[in-house]
Amino acid sequence: MNQNFQVQGMTCGHCERAVTQAVQRVDPTAEVKIDRPAGKVEVQTTQPREAIAHAIAEEGYAVQ
Repeated sequence: MNQNFQVQGMTCGHCERAVTQAVQRVDPTAEVKIDRPAGKVEVQTTQPREAIAHAIAEEGYAVQ
C-alpha cells in the first residue's frame, strides 16, 4: 500500500536517513522515497498509516 505524508522539519541528508530508518524499524521491507524540498515522504508498506506517522513523529518531525 502506498502512503503519502507531509513531513515538516527535514532539512538535510541526516533528516532523510532518520525518517527512513524510523519507517524501516516499523516495516523493514518498506520502500521510502523522500522529496525533502517539498516535505513529502512516500512509503510503500503494509503497516497501518498511524504506525508509520508515529514512527516519524518520534524522530521529532511534524507529520500531517
